[in-house]
This record gives sequence, structure tokens and C-alpha cells, in this order.
Amino acid sequence: MARVYNFSAGPSMLFEQVLRTAQSELMDYGSSGQSVMEMSHRSSSFEGIIRETEDALRRVLGIPENYKVGFFQGGASTQFDMVPLNLMTTGQADYIVTGNFSGRAAKEAAKFGKVNLVASSKDENFTYIPDVDRIAYTPGASYVHICENNTIFGTRYTKLPQVPGVPLVADMSSCILSRPTDVAKYGLLYFGVQKNVAPAGMAVAVVREDLVGKAAETVPSMLNYQTILEADSMYNTPPCWCIYMMGLTLKYIEQEIGGLAEMERRNNAKAALLYDYLDGQTFFKNPVKKEFRSIMNVTFTSPDADTDKKFCAEAAAAGFVNLKGHRLVGGMRASIYNAMPAEGVAKLVQFMEDFAKKNG
Repeated sequence: MARVYNFSAGPSMLFEQVLRTAQSELMDYGSSGQSVMEMSHRSSSFEGIIRETEDALRRVLGIPENYKVGFFQGGASTQFDMVPLNLMTTGQADYIVTGNFSGRAAKEAAKFGKVNLVASSKDENFTYIPDVDRIAYTPGASYVHICENNTIFGTRYTKLPQVPGVPLVADMSSCILSRPTDVAKYGLLYFGVQKNVAPAGMAVAVVREDLVGKAAETVPSMLNYQTILEADSMYNTPPCWCIYMMGLTLKYIEQEIGGLAEMERRNNAKAALLYDYLDGQTFFKNPVKKEFRSIMNVTFTSPDADTDKKFCAEAAAAGFVNLKGHRLVGGMRASIYNAMPAEGVAKLVQFMEDFAKKNG
């Protein structure tokens, strides 16, 4: 069967060349006579993989020397707990809630201290991002937490909160590696890898050194950043296959695409093609305020729920899969992450136009 265009919000598409490389090395990685799936994480082969993957992330993302990189099991949702357990040193933190996952993060953090909900876009069903310059941040807050791109609702921050003396913590699961990032603006950034980086099963945290080692003695070892980071992510058996696949993706972005500036150009072009179509007709509608539209996740609806259902079914039959919107929003969602080729978006737009003509 021919490969489909997979618009899933995650797990999502991987670059085809990355998949082919993994396929060619599946049975025998680097003449080791074994697969990465079965080799010891203490072997010299895997030690090379994890070291090279971290080095590549540092180069591609431009991570300063005073930041630590850790590979964690549990996905980004475990980071919702690790962040307050390690960083909420004053007993309180500020959270900006702009969607489902930032709301979940705030709810988890409230188990460990006081969460100050300093801003939210819930009043308009998360279709915008609050003005970060007009927020009354809390004196004495340990950090400010945001979800930088909102996968479900299709919004993104275009400006970051920058509070003097207060670290910014960001969940970047659905936008990491999509564009250049000034890591120095964050105290900590983290991301699940299943959207833009690798198969599901791992999260990565990039943590400024001065924020490490603040956890209470009662914090479990596996939830303490210091434990994992001081052991170079090898305190226990790490998610070896995810680390390997992440390394292949980074190599592809660096060597074949040319880095994140070019990646951003391609992503902006794909998003513009889809948004320009949505803005130029009346059958489909995008609810997000234009200045906050996500480049990664494009949400839209047809005239009614029955037509939405028909659209998704016919699209899947035509090779455009996983376009159904999240249950919290309904409608459709096209996740056009890094690995979605431009022709996939162009063909989707043509399908949408044909569908609208038949059903309008």
C-alpha cells in the first residue's frame, strides 16, 4: 500500500529518509551485529549514539553551555510533575493556561504548591494568546509556565513572557525544531518527542544549570532532574530506540535541510498555503485569531458536524488520514509538522476545494 499523508497530532509523520535509514540499520547497527532495539545501553555502540544525539541537539537548537540536556521516560506529562517538584522552591508558580495541556500542567503543579493562574484564554475557547506584557505576574513566583504551541486549539505564542529574575518554563512538544529558538530566554524547556522528533516514548528537558539540584530530599530519585542529568541520562535504562531515532532526525535536519532557519521557511510556506485557502473561501472556517494561528496545527470546521464527519471519512479514503479534530474542539485538524511534505498540504487543499464544491 502507498504511504498516506498522516495529519495526526501525534504520534506523527517522520521524515521518510529517517525511516529508511532506521530500516537499513534495523538488524545490524554500525557492524555491531545487533539492533539498537536489543543492544545494551552500557555498550560502546549506544554510548556513541546518546552522545552524538545530545551533541546534535545542542548544535541544531543552539543550546548554551550552561544548560543541561536530559532524556526522560514518561513523555511531557511526567514533566508536568517534575517541573514543580524541582523548581517550585518558593512554594508557588505562575501558569498561563491557553489550552488543554497547559491546564493539565497547572492542575498537576497544584498538588505540590500554589498555582497562580495569572492569565487564561478560556473565555474565548482558547482561540487567542493573552498579551504577556499586560499580565500581573506574582512577586516571589518560582517560575512562569506556558505551553508554547497549543496542539488541540491551534494557537501559538508569538511573544514570550520575560519576567526579570523569574525563569520561563515552556512545554514545546508540538513546536520544537520547527524554527530557530533562543534557548537563553528559558530557564527550562521540555518536549515530548512524538510530534516533531521521534517515535512516542520519551521527553527531553533542557535545563539551565542553576535550576538543577533544588528538589527536596523527599522527591523520588527518578523525578529529580539532578539524578538523571548527573548520570548523563543513564541512571537507569534510557529509551534507547527513541534516542537513536531522534539522532537520525537531527542529522537529517542539520545535513539535508540545512538547519532550523530553512525548516522554519518550509513550515511557514506550508501553513500559509493552507491558511490562505481557508481565508479565501466560505465553506470551511478557522476559529483562531490570525495573529495567534499555529504553524504546526491548523484547525477548521465545515458547515456542520455531519459534514465534518463526511469530510474526514472521504479524506481518509483518499489518503489523507487523522484529520478528525480533538473531541474538545470538533471539526478537523491538520497537523503539518516538519516531516509533512509541502505536496501533502497542496494535495489536501485541492481535496478540500473539491469537497467544498460538491457539498456546498
